[in-house]
Amino acid sequence: MEYGPAPESQKEAQAWLEQRGRKFGLFIDNAWSEPGDVFASTNPADGKPLAELTQATADDVDRAVQAARRAQPAWAALGGHGRAKILYAIARLMQKHARLFAVLETLDNGKTIRETRDADLPLVARHFYHHAGWAQLLDEEFPNHRPVGVVGQIVPWNFPLLMLAWKIAPALAAGNTVVFKPAEFTPLTALLFAEICVQAGVPAGVVNIVTGDGRTGEAIVKHEGIDKLAFTGSTEVGRLIREATAGTGKKLSLELGGKSPYIVFEDADIDAAVEGLVDSIWFNQGQVCCAGSRLLVQESVEERFLKKLKARMDNLRLGSPLDKSMDIGALVDPIQRQRIHGLVEAARSEGCEIYQPSACEIPADGSWFPPTLIMGASTSAAVAQAEIFGPVLVAMSFRTPAEAVQLANNTVYGLAACVWSENISLALDVAPQIKAGVVWINTANQFDAACGFGGYKESGYGREGGREGLYEYLVPVSEDARPALPSLPKSSASAKAAAPSSDPFAIDRTAKLYIGGKQARPDGAYSRAIHGAEGAFLGEIGEGSRKDIRNAVEAAHKAAGWTKATAHNRAQVLYYIAENLAARGREFADRIAAQTGAKDAEREVQASIERLFYWAAWADKYDGAAHQPPMHGITVALNEAIGVIGIVCPNENPLLGFISLVAPAIAVGNRVVAVPSEAYPLSATDLYQVFDTSDLPGGVVNIVTGSADELARTLATHSDIDAVWRHDGSLEGCAEVERLSAGSLKRTWTGGAKGRDWFSVQQAAGRTVLQHVTQVKNIWIPYGV
Repeated sequence: MEYGPAPESQKEAQAWLEQRGRKFGLFIDNAWSEPGDVFASTNPADGKPLAELTQATADDVDRAVQAARRAQPAWAALGGHGRAKILYAIARLMQKHARLFAVLETLDNGKTIRETRDADLPLVARHFYHHAGWAQLLDEEFPNHRPVGVVGQIVPWNFPLLMLAWKIAPALAAGNTVVFKPAEFTPLTALLFAEICVQAGVPAGVVNIVTGDGRTGEAIVKHEGIDKLAFTGSTEVGRLIREATAGTGKKLSLELGGKSPYIVFEDADIDAAVEGLVDSIWFNQGQVCCAGSRLLVQESVEERFLKKLKARMDNLRLGSPLDKSMDIGALVDPIQRQRIHGLVEAARSEGCEIYQPSACEIPADGSWFPPTLIMGASTSAAVAQAEIFGPVLVAMSFRTPAEAVQLANNTVYGLAACVWSENISLALDVAPQIKAGVVWINTANQFDAACGFGGYKESGYGREGGREGLYEYLVPVSEDARPALPSLPKSSASAKAAAPSSDPFAIDRTAKLYIGGKQARPDGAYSRAIHGAEGAFLGEIGEGSRKDIRNAVEAAHKAAGWTKATAHNRAQVLYYIAENLAARGREFADRIAAQTGAKDAEREVQASIERLFYWAAWADKYDGAAHQPPMHGITVALNEAIGVIGIVCPNENPLLGFISLVAPAIAVGNRVVAVPSEAYPLSATDLYQVFDTSDLPGGVVNIVTGSADELARTLATHSDIDAVWRHDGSLEGCAEVERLSAGSLKRTWTGGAKGRDWFSVQQAAGRTVLQHVTQVKNIWIPYGV
């Protein structure tokens, strides 16, 4: 049976463009500016121009930010119900004009009309409906939170309208206002959406849309009036944004690249897995950050699977995106085609086998690339490691489940993965082991507004969708009440020459480092004297170095069994630590008083014991969730440990500050490399014996004393550390941590130039801290299909 042509009419979309003269200004404060310097938007399928767009300048961005700032208080004051009504109106209008949006998106982006019509537009409406509900429930479900303020949002060209919905819907629901920049290649549906906003009654200044290239995005990133940035795009640009925002206090979420594994076990439904793979890698021409671009198939079925896959590839139809019988559309731009071609040809020159359907005819005009299968690549080859972002699949085999997991995690990315097996026990065993934010079991490319989406490692941080996605656009009101950074007494902060005793047989009072459950001398063999509030000599500490941090990180990774331990077991250990600290409470209080001169040191010790009980209580109670998206199945959201966290602790309340940061991290299964208070480190080093007598496995908590600046710098640049926190109040130091973390895009949590009331549960505990010590993994589990 031959397919007949089934073209979709583009009449209405072309008429919409004609009515607007095919030339657009910027949408600021609910008004259209006159077009300025323009650039063209072209149809990727034939290279013909569609419209001219304005290149927004820094002054234009400033006008948009000012409009958003003026509008934000009234938009927040409108209340949840008021915002819900408007979001609902947007959802209804998106459904009403869905066909126009779908055709315009296909013309501008090059993806097939089947995808824009049947996948993108229903999800767009779903996001606005879902977040209308969150707006209604916001005060009840997110008490003691406020909107971030003015949000800058920058999206890529692969899902122009869907990315808009993912970002604008939660921002508006939470009471924020928006300055939104669509991709320069695909701005048209965002401009049509601006008209929808006016029709839906969105107040002036709440949604502002500025078009342009990277210069416009840079102006948004650097604008001082932006309170939060939400970026979806390449990892390279994500790094630049992290560096540019370091030290500014702007909230940041990044959804970046991926190299997602598609794992097929020998007991999988092979035909279903092949069909799922088609949807995973050739959906949207493979221009999908979570595309299953690495096929890992069990060796025993590899030959049969690849034979079926090639047969299926032979039947894929490539052609006009507006033809409803087509499977694969056009790439967004010739530049993208050239990059993909170069990577494929490099693989060919390296001896890889390249399979492309011989019957796949490439149209003469436009940007096209055939579905491609690469076999025989090494695990370190560029095509196996780089995000190709095109219709190119790299296949390799594995023998055991353990090898499959190892291969799946052999990437700097961690966005998504697929697991195919009829043995649900095997699938559910493998899924949590994969370091990715989303895992689909026996399905692929499923999305829903109720289920968070986002990555691990260099795929970014933060989530889009669900409860966790809404937190990205909120701030706890307790953050507004944080105190100014306390100043340290000069006698404590200054280093004095140590002359503890002239007796050559006096006991050495040098506190060693604590690495792998053992006391260790610093690699550099240097030490520093610690004097009390009155100037008296209290002891010495080792000056840790890069080598000591390296040893501590190695020890932390060897303690991975702590992450696998039951939550009940971790809670018991925290209770034991509290019990042993209480037994030596007087000693710890005396040490705090001697170092800091505090008159209420007993209060700090008691608060530390209570804080340990608090996190022991949370250890087995921070449950995940079971979402029910509109599919036959559930999505299980797991709160997973981040991994190894480097923590620079505060100078104020040296015991309580240390406990308040380290305890929640280990309660949920992380391992820690902690740098105690630089001014008052002895309260932390005194914990060695407490840990040793509390069944805490070696390597779970490692303590390296020394210069906060130098050690924080080392932690931020260490590639095997998954997150870095700095809470000693140094504005420059916190900015440096954020800037240096961009190298591996590790998560950060910094205090900036403010202190924190460590006695306050609102400021130093609660769900806000839990969000910093965990990352959410969504596992999609279909049933009844």
